[in-house]
Amino acid sequence: MLRDKDLVSVQEARAKVEKAWAAFQQYRKFSQEQVDAVVDRMAQAGRANAERLARLAVEETGYGNVKDKIAKNLLCSDTLHQAIRPLRTVGIVREDPKLKIVEIAEPVGVVAAILPTTNPTSTALFKILIALKGRNTIVISPHPRAVRCTCETAALLYQAAREAGAPEDVIQCLESPTLEATQEIMKHRRTGVILSTGGQGIVRAAYSSGKPALGVGPGNVPVLLERSADVKEAVRMVVEGKSFDYGTVCSSEQSLVAEASLENQVLAELKANRAYLCDTAQCAALAKLLVTPDFRINPACVGQAPTKIAEMAGFSVPPETSILVCRLEGMGKEHPLSVEKLSPVLSVFFLKDFEAQLQMCENLLHFGGLGHTCVIYSRDDARIREYALRMPAMRVLVNTPAPQGSVGITTNVFPSMTLGCGAVAGNVTSDNIGPMNLINLKRLAYWVRDAETAFASPEAKAYFAGQGSGAGRGSGAGGRESGAGEGASRPVIAAAVERYLASRGIGPGAPATIAHPATEVVDQFLSSRRGVAPSPTPDPRPPAPSPAPNPAPPAPPVQVVPFVSEADVRDALRDGKKIYINSKTIVTPAARDLGADIIIKTD
Repeated sequence: MLRDKDLVSVQEARAKVEKAWAAFQQYRKFSQEQVDAVVDRMAQAGRANAERLARLAVEETGYGNVKDKIAKNLLCSDTLHQAIRPLRTVGIVREDPKLKIVEIAEPVGVVAAILPTTNPTSTALFKILIALKGRNTIVISPHPRAVRCTCETAALLYQAAREAGAPEDVIQCLESPTLEATQEIMKHRRTGVILSTGGQGIVRAAYSSGKPALGVGPGNVPVLLERSADVKEAVRMVVEGKSFDYGTVCSSEQSLVAEASLENQVLAELKANRAYLCDTAQCAALAKLLVTPDFRINPACVGQAPTKIAEMAGFSVPPETSILVCRLEGMGKEHPLSVEKLSPVLSVFFLKDFEAQLQMCENLLHFGGLGHTCVIYSRDDARIREYALRMPAMRVLVNTPAPQGSVGITTNVFPSMTLGCGAVAGNVTSDNIGPMNLINLKRLAYWVRDAETAFASPEAKAYFAGQGSGAGRGSGAGGRESGAGEGASRPVIAAAVERYLASRGIGPGAPATIAHPATEVVDQFLSSRRGVAPSPTPDPRPPAPSPAPNPAPPAPPVQVVPFVSEADVRDALRDGKKIYINSKTIVTPAARDLGADIIIKTD
């Protein structure tokens, strides 16, 4: 019996990935109606247990507060469910008759889901729902400090899924999570994709695992309060966002950047919303407490109430305090509170003008928040768009609290607990992750044109004219073969035929009965294709004696063609005609296959 915890956890991980893979072989065959029944039942169970799961999360992790964790659980079991319910994720999901393209959904397989400690139950709800909506199965690796509440969430949804007819083992959750076990499910041969939420270390591990991975970056969200904004409403929303679940959401506001002319008004509104304005000494104490010497966030302060954080820093604040506010004169390592804090502590900057505000917000994003989220409060749409164009963030929110806006509660971005930060942050996507990120699209594409007609530039047209043909529909696709096509000049065709005849040993040294082999073949070809009579070729031989009278009427003459393409066969089939060839006729393979019944050899 294994007693080493790491070995036990690795063995558990292997076994559960295999179980999930076996379940996937059945679940992938489910219809859209069956999948939706499973997801509906799980979402219902999540809504019914939103409060219980929120309490479990706070009790086990000590992070955040029950009220806001209930809201996050409902985001995933209600708002998310409404968004994904109408999505087609099985079979043909989209068809464009005009373009003749059909898109078919294919599940990615087993999803390896890595969960954080800050949002353990809501993220479990989220990842399970989007994975199974895409006909995938899932193996969850909880954070070691959130095992009980995460596994309880997984068990609750598994029971609901089974009640709705899902196969056994579609949802698996590690009960002994370790770093080694997490690495095992990420690298396992049966794993289809990794869906990772957590610190930079685990996200980097996901991307370096050798498997497709959807990870996210950290957030250091700046808020620009532009002078045209409704300052009272803007400050209220900033405090609402910053205090949400005690700052545990990665898209929580970190710094408020306002114009200097608004300083008195902004500070007054912060106080009116129960924010505590720290003095210089208190700000220094907070900086020392929250950020470690190696510039990491002190985990003991993550998601704690502002009263508790103040007490840990050596001062007291009123019990009704919503957030702690520190005014900063600069950003960077010399100003530790300008980094992401994962707690209800907000930095404030007052700058001379809009350009200075823009520069500060851009700098803050580069200082640990690239690609994530930023916010602007303004009634000037030109400045809103200038801000959006300039900021290196994939979610630019307008006049809304940042956490609620970024996850789709107060905006129409896709409801999600996993927010991609794009290539600028080393992420594969900038999406708010959803079920469509967990399926592949297979495309059925019908022939719509010959290759040469796909090109529009004069250079391309000249190239195809010079070749005497386009790279047409290939023989394997039942299309037009390469050959001398209409529109090519007589000399070009003659040159092409000369090359072919030379390869067969027919050339200038041919018998005198043929004055110019290439010209004769070209004339015959042009005659067959365009109804143009061939140029007469003098015959040096004496005229043959007249044949004896034949009482039977002579058979109608047949016209032997020098070249047969698939298009010629299709035309003949349409017109009910035969095609006559001889030993010198060039017949493309596709034409030969298609015209077996109508191509007649005369010699």
